[in-house]
Amino acid sequence: MTMDFLPIFANVKNKLCLVVGGCTVGARKAGVLLDAGARVRVVAPEIDEALQAQANVEAVLARFEPQHLEGVMLVIAATNDREVNKQVSELAQARNIPVNVVDDPELCSFIMPAIMDRSPLMVAFSSGGASPVLTRMMRGKLETVIPQNYSNLAGFAGRFREEVKQRVTNPAKRRIFWENVFDGVVAEKVLTGDEASAEAMLGQMLADEDNIVRGEVYLVGAGPGDPDLLTFRALRLMQKADVVVYDALVSKPIVEMTRRDAERVYVGKRRADHALPQEEINLLLVRLAKEGRRVLRLKGGDPFIFGRGGEEIETLAAEGIPFQVVPGITAAAGVASYAGIPLTHRDHAQSCLFVTGHLRDGSMNLDWEQLARPRQTVVVYMGLHGLDILCAKLIEHGMPDTTPIAIVQHGTQPTQRVFTGTLATLPGIAEREKPQAPTLIIVGGVVTLREKLAWFHPQQN
Repeated sequence: MTMDFLPIFANVKNKLCLVVGGCTVGARKAGVLLDAGARVRVVAPEIDEALQAQANVEAVLARFEPQHLEGVMLVIAATNDREVNKQVSELAQARNIPVNVVDDPELCSFIMPAIMDRSPLMVAFSSGGASPVLTRMMRGKLETVIPQNYSNLAGFAGRFREEVKQRVTNPAKRRIFWENVFDGVVAEKVLTGDEASAEAMLGQMLADEDNIVRGEVYLVGAGPGDPDLLTFRALRLMQKADVVVYDALVSKPIVEMTRRDAERVYVGKRRADHALPQEEINLLLVRLAKEGRRVLRLKGGDPFIFGRGGEEIETLAAEGIPFQVVPGITAAAGVASYAGIPLTHRDHAQSCLFVTGHLRDGSMNLDWEQLARPRQTVVVYMGLHGLDILCAKLIEHGMPDTTPIAIVQHGTQPTQRVFTGTLATLPGIAEREKPQAPTLIIVGGVVTLREKLAWFHPQQN
């Protein structure tokens, strides 16, 4: 997805900027420019007296003329006459002067975002003119979670930036060092006004930076595909890691939510197509962590349910690599919910089994007698290729051929499709419809509830 505008912060200190329009809106835009240190020329037949009285304001009581553009860095048109605004825009753009026309994106070469000011920390919000009210609401939400004294924290970091850069020369380690500062006691001291203690603690961290700055692995479950199903902890670690090692089952929108400047390493596995064998993935995680990097191992679903996460942390533990494990919503829970199929139900199933249907040497080695028992739900991961075998074996071991069964393609994602039938009919349906991996197979009486419940589920299709 491409951006409609490139976000840029302009340095207007002591630069001349033009505001055309002297009403309330023009005064407000002039005020923003003055707050940023600009000198402001305001042109309008009538100009608010309070605005005229401000320092660094040149008030020109006249209609706009081309000569008013002389020497200005940027222009804001804020009149209630679109023809005047259009003239300002065309003349400014002909001179390659950035111009904003209030509430008229078509005439703008730049836009004015909603601003959250924690100088030197600045956050800008924009919808590209599509919904100014929404951007103001988003700013309001963030205002509540970023206190005003974050400006002190940003200033504190700025004072020590060069010293830290000289002492911690590795860029990856330096990023981790600052994240430790902002996540720890040093930041708390600054936010409470005790900068003397914060400076002392920062000095101690620099003296011991070889022990403080070390690699770590975050084994994070990305859930079944919908980004809304990520945990808060997963999102936080996704923004901290400087290298992302991700699987084929991790949806693209979730990968895009990792830190924009993080290195991304694809190690996905598809049937008969392994980008990297599991043993090499284990060693890759160790190598990256030993380089002092924070490694996000992003896995679809939950890392400990058919995700081979246990094998990876065994290797990390053997090598003495620190790691964290963040559970994710497993595919069985997320996909079944979005398909409108409860996994348990008093009238249909009092238990639920998760199994993997991955074929080895053309066979599916499962406990068929256990799976064929009545009044339970069976969820099969990676079973699409062996669907014929699955249905035949369940029938062979006593499950009625009329037992309901469903295949869910790309569960929880916009491309989700659900195919339902019975053990006798679903293989033929799959042959005709050709569902695409990843899929999940659900067997049992609960599948019949989909017809009733799916109508009320907003995500399902």
